[in-house]
This record gives sequence, C-alpha cells and structure tokens, in this order.
Amino acid sequence: MYQRYKDGWLETISGCMFAGKTEELIRRIKVLEYAHKEIMVFKPAIDNRYSDTQVVSHAGSSVESIVVKMPHEILMEVKPTTEVVAIDEVQFFDNSICEVCNMLANDGKRVMVAGLDTDFRGEPFGPMPILLTQAEFVTKLTAICSCCGAPATRTQRIINGKPARYDDPIILVGAQESYEARCRHCHEVIKRPNRLRGDK
Repeated sequence: MYQRYKDGWLETISGCMFAGKTEELIRRIKVLEYAHKEIMVFKPAIDNRYSDTQVVSHAGSSVESIVVKMPHEILMEVKPTTEVVAIDEVQFFDNSICEVCNMLANDGKRVMVAGLDTDFRGEPFGPMPILLTQAEFVTKLTAICSCCGAPATRTQRIINGKPARYDDPIILVGAQESYEARCRHCHEVIKRPNRLRGDK
C-alpha cells in the first residue's frame, strides 16, 4: 500500500492495552531491519515497565531504543541518513510530538508511532487524536475482553480489585497488575460524569 507514495509519511498504530500495538511496531521494525533500512527507535522515559532502554511488548519481543523525556529530543537524535523513525507509547508525550512527527515525515522519513487511543476513562489520550487524523496510514487493533471475550477496545484500570474512579490521575504506568482489556459494555469508570446517555 506504500508503493505510490513519495518518501515520508506517518503511520499510527492504536488500540487499547494488550491489543498488540508494541508487538506490531516491533514486527514492522524487524521487517525493515531485514530490508537494511536505517532505523531509530524511541520511547518516553516514563515507560520503564519492562526495561529502561528497550521497547518491550507484553509478549516479550524487544528492540533497543533511545529514551527521551521531551519530543524535541527526537529531532536532536535523528540523523540525516535515518530512513525510519519508530516511537512507542506516544500517548505519554505532549502535543508537540505531532509537530515532531510531521517535521520528520516532511523530511522524507517513514514515521511509525504506537500508542493508546483512549485513556482508562475511555476518552481520547493525549496527542493520539491529532496523530490519528494526520497519519497517512492508521491501524486500530483490538484485544479480548477479560469479562465476556468480545473484541476489546477499552482499557480498564483496576485499583485494589475495583474499577478506577473518573477523577483518578490519567497516567499510571502499569501492566496486568493495574489494567485489563474490556469491551464497550464491560468497561467501567466509577463516578463518571453523566454527559452521554449510556455511560456507567
């Protein structure tokens, strides 16, 4: 699907937790490594669940990465010869990551980002809505609902065995100990404002 495009575009991989976003990003990186492309991989410093320096999927796949705190650091690291820039957990960056991704794509880089499209509340997460609309290619992955087995599109946060409250902090880095994949109907948020009909 890329053969008619000039060099330089943005690909966004999105979905809930445990949908395989990082696994898909790593798969694409491995394919491009096999094709001898010059690739640089980045991740935010806040994501140290499995490794301080590697991008690691829940399934255990991994690639070496450069850890950055702010999006502009990516521009400082990318080389003129870099052909592909991959960024994991992109939702943890502020909206300036969108400008960084577009600058790189406009400069002829293939930019691949992966991240949660919604937070534990079920609401758009950080810069992801912008990246989804700016990307030439979007892949939305689903997981399996931990309650009913249906396709899961929501991230359920669990605190002391119970669903999190709406007013809890948006960012809480964790994995199976804090989160589950849920479908629309099994997803729960305690004390969610009743702005939309059908919200729990």
